[in-house]
Amino acid sequence: MTTQSDRATVTAEQHAREEELVQRVLDSFAGTPDERLQQIMQSAVRHLHAFLRDVRLTEQEWKQGIDFLTAVGHITDDRRQEFILLSDTLGASMQTIAINNEACADATEATVFGPFFVEDAPRIDLGGDIAGGASGQPCWIEGSVRDTNGAPVPGARIEVWEADDDGFYDVQYADGRVACRAHLFSDAEGRYRFWAVTPTPYPIPHDGPVGAMLAATGRSPMRASHLHFMVTAPGLRTLVTHIFVRGDELLASDSVFGVKESLIKDFVEEPAAASPPDGRDLAGRSWSHARFDIVLAPADA
Repeated sequence: MTTQSDRATVTAEQHAREEELVQRVLDSFAGTPDERLQQIMQSAVRHLHAFLRDVRLTEQEWKQGIDFLTAVGHITDDRRQEFILLSDTLGASMQTIAINNEACADATEATVFGPFFVEDAPRIDLGGDIAGGASGQPCWIEGSVRDTNGAPVPGARIEVWEADDDGFYDVQYADGRVACRAHLFSDAEGRYRFWAVTPTPYPIPHDGPVGAMLAATGRSPMRASHLHFMVTAPGLRTLVTHIFVRGDELLASDSVFGVKESLIKDFVEEPAAASPPDGRDLAGRSWSHARFDIVLAPADA
């Protein structure tokens, strides 16, 4: 293993050769017509070469890195996005979100998108059920959507999705089922409500190269219990976020670094004898409920 003292032995001549190569690569992008693309490519080169030189990467380690990225590409398809998973587990997704969702008044904080969003999820009416027959304890979610001035946002599109009680999203099954996902719209006063299943912890897919990376570094693939939201409305910044279950033991070790204190909510357990807010017949099952009031920032915030 290369140590700090090994790196300190790099001669002045060797250092100059490496610097000269970096400059040649940077110069190769000097004619890039798009200034933003030029900035990105040259910065990527600087940081990549700085990493290679910092750790004094061996040729065998370089090959292992290429093989790893190749494996990530091979396992990625229209149902599984291993590159997003890699970005998530390296904290790159959360860093990009932080950069692009600056704090604005009391706007709800954003967090990771994750690899399991699906376009064209079924629409449900207010008070409808997103579970679609999935396993899990019934959970009543309600709240409001407003802007940072406190005005209600009617007609906001609210996409929701989550894993079932077995820790799987519908797209992880091979039978084509659609469950634990839907979209709905806030009412004229910005309010919304729906049934889901109580979120439970689950592991991110760890049977591929990202899972092997986590195992090799002694990291857990487990995610804290959560329910995904994406909320859109004209003139307001799109919000991608989760809510998390207060008291979950995994809040401090979420494998994709997605937990924020403001997104931790109370999921209150109710016995089977307790009447649900909409009078639904739960067939003798216990249930839970949580409230999530959403605040959207202006689109230009």
